[in-house]
Amino acid sequence: MIGASDAGGAGSPTVLAFPHQRNEPQVGFDRAELQRILDLYGRMVAAGEWRDYAMGFDKDVATFAAFRRTAERPTARIEKRPALRAKQGMWTLFGEAGQVLKRGHELAGVLAVLERKLLKIVED
Repeated sequence: MIGASDAGGAGSPTVLAFPHQRNEPQVGFDRAELQRILDLYGRMVAAGEWRDYAMGFDKDVATFAAFRRTAERPTARIEKRPALRAKQGMWTLFGEAGQVLKRGHELAGVLAVLERKLLKIVED
């Protein structure tokens, strides 16, 4: 959007923020975390276990959900909640029915549950 004073004169236009933009901080995955999660996702897709994924970012939690089929509930959901870092750990792995499969302070330990499942698929 250009300010009225800049419409016909020299100088650069004034850029205004989006009217509904939130200034609240939100939790996200850093590059290494996302790389680790997407690496596992790619291997699960290659094994035929997962076909789609979704990510959600909120002020309290970042979520990665993997689906066998798009119309279903997520087969696995990984959540990052930094507020729980000092307690039970900021990483949580949820199963298809919403049950907690693993909690931990390190992403690698939480993803190990899914990586073990991947090894069983390859062995068959």
